[in-house]
Amino acid sequence: MGDGLRVRLAEVSCRHGRRTVVSDVHLDVEPGQRVALTGTNGSGKTTLLRAVIGLHRAATGVIKVGEHRAVTSADWARRRTDAAWIPQRQAAGRFPLLARELLESSGAPVEANDAAMQLGVGQLRSRPLDTLSGGQLQRMYLARAMGCIAAGAGLLLADEPTAALDFEGQADAARLLTSLPVTVLVVTHDRAVVDACERVLEMAAGRLREVT
Repeated sequence: MGDGLRVRLAEVSCRHGRRTVVSDVHLDVEPGQRVALTGTNGSGKTTLLRAVIGLHRAATGVIKVGEHRAVTSADWARRRTDAAWIPQRQAAGRFPLLARELLESSGAPVEANDAAMQLGVGQLRSRPLDTLSGGQLQRMYLARAMGCIAAGAGLLLADEPTAALDFEGQADAARLLTSLPVTVLVVTHDRAVVDACERVLEMAAGRLREVT
């Protein structure tokens, strides 16, 4: 360990409307650690990850990535190069980007394009995102994340990054995700990803506990 950014959460709670979905979470992830976040659907995993990235505005408490504190989208936007983000539901947009435009947005398009080739989707770079299958789109976002890391991101946040992949693709993605020289916090139900992580956390009813 040592590469990557430290992530520290203290008394973090998140709401959807009047409903509290994440409650008083404390977490300290050391630089370079690979952490799997597990739990049933609706337990608050995705909301917590979105709070760390700055996409969930109804969050309270302290969220620190590296030496920076950020709990709002505006804060995150000012330093968005700190982290690579793989969302669970990859929105193609009303006016969908071409796949190559998504890769170029990583900040390191050469490395992102190389990653897309390695992941078997390089030939799809001229396609609009909304014409890709779920698995193809997931691979494109993974390639983009690798470009972000090449551009200097020290944290990878991934929400179910292998859900749309077949068994072979899941195993390959698990090896790739957990070999990157950054801190990794991944929401997953994939046993291969869980087994490749050093720490496993479980969320239930918005609360977090250490499993291993």
